[in-house]
Amino acid sequence: MTHPMEVSDLYDPGFAESPDGLKAWADFVAIVRHLRRKCPWDREQTHESVKHMLIEETFEAIDAIDRDDPRELSRELGDVLLHVAFHSAIAEESGSFRLIDVIRQITEKLVRRHPHVFADTEVDGVAEVLTNWERIKMDEGGRKSVLDGVPRALPSLLRAHRIQEKAAAVGFDFATPDAAWTKVEEELSEYRRADAAAPSEREAELGDVLFSIVNYARLSGLNAENALRIACNRFDTRFGFVERILAEQGRSPRDASLKEMDALWEKGKRMMND
Repeated sequence: MTHPMEVSDLYDPGFAESPDGLKAWADFVAIVRHLRRKCPWDREQTHESVKHMLIEETFEAIDAIDRDDPRELSRELGDVLLHVAFHSAIAEESGSFRLIDVIRQITEKLVRRHPHVFADTEVDGVAEVLTNWERIKMDEGGRKSVLDGVPRALPSLLRAHRIQEKAAAVGFDFATPDAAWTKVEEELSEYRRADAAAPSEREAELGDVLFSIVNYARLSGLNAENALRIACNRFDTRFGFVERILAEQGRSPRDASLKEMDALWEKGKRMMND
């Protein structure tokens, strides 16, 4: 790997951060360190105590992307960046690692995993880029499986998508979306046949259905995690319309029949599609 002092030889000088940008970054890091020392709450936190906040801030950034809100995305990315700096500040105190280590490691990784940009490797399209990426990851970390590195804590649909992507990168994949859909139909049939089985078996069969749907979506250029999140948001909005109309009538969903709520649902759906 190129020494950090020589990294600047690898990129267009026009991409280098401005002096104002570097000062803003330095001020931000200094503020985080100062808070860690002076604020009673910040001082008491550990990696464990704030790890859930990193997840929350990440999802808030995703929500801003879904709402196509650049201003809010800018704010939420700041919160994500805060957690990167804060965890680094905690680690600095114990000597585990420093923020500069975090920055240098990710810089080195980006250079190492893009030999078609920073070295003389030639690639023929995106598929070969992804294949090389997975091969380099296997070589650099002593990994025994191409699936190593996919966090088990990921939302399950997203984890399925990432597992399938990694398997596909080494050639283990359906040839076409239609072939993947045939597998969906096969898994649906197996799930229906398990209708009288024990709940644990039915749940396992349902998992196969969902996994196969993720595969079909991926091969169709879609992301099942994003699709389901959009569907959840849409349901939230439409059901909110039903609740709002009923509230205007002095009622709640518990006071309305299913037929009434269905009619309001369809009305809201038509209004939102206009």
